[in-house]
Amino acid sequence: MNISPRWNTIREQLFAPIGLHWAGFLLLAAATLVLGVRVGLDWRTTSAGSQDALAAGRAQLRAMELQTAPLRGLDKHVQESRKQIDAFYAKRVPPSYSAILEALGSLQSAGNVRLAHVQYTQAPGSGDLTEIRLDASVTGDYPAILRFINGLERSQTFFVIRAMNLGGQQNGVVNLRLQCSTWLRPADVPVGLPTEQEKDQNKPATDQTDAQEGN
Repeated sequence: MNISPRWNTIREQLFAPIGLHWAGFLLLAAATLVLGVRVGLDWRTTSAGSQDALAAGRAQLRAMELQTAPLRGLDKHVQESRKQIDAFYAKRVPPSYSAILEALGSLQSAGNVRLAHVQYTQAPGSGDLTEIRLDASVTGDYPAILRFINGLERSQTFFVIRAMNLGGQQNGVVNLRLQCSTWLRPADVPVGLPTEQEKDQNKPATDQTDAQEGN
């Protein structure tokens, strides 16, 4: 096989020291280029993952801020609610048992009705207030009964009507069976006031017959 002199010259140049140097340099340059491309791709992937993680973290932080937003200033809301409750107690809750009797006497006089057979019982319960239930018989003409009920609902003393039963009318007089509730602070509840359980067991109850009829 004949090899041309030109090819021999090229082969001699490649295998010469300087030729081997250039060949090694080109191989190193190629490897560096490949490595650089790989590093660039890895950095891009890592950067994208970091951005996704950062975005997810920000989303979680925002969600936590929204969840905790109603709790901000909660102590101030509690204090304000307590002030409103105290104001309601001072204005609408009777300070004593006698205040209930006085309020009913005033309503009886203003409504021109007769309030009789008033029975007071203490309802079971707990908390800041104790419910006092009233079971009474009210007699008077129909307009007077309406005025009494309206006065009871608008009274400064807090009354809640639980039940009403209007009886027959005789000679213009109407009989009303009324059940309502008001509240006292536990310390203001009279000693010996029967409870609902005692009332159900037919134990003697405290009656206030013809309450404040002389007013």
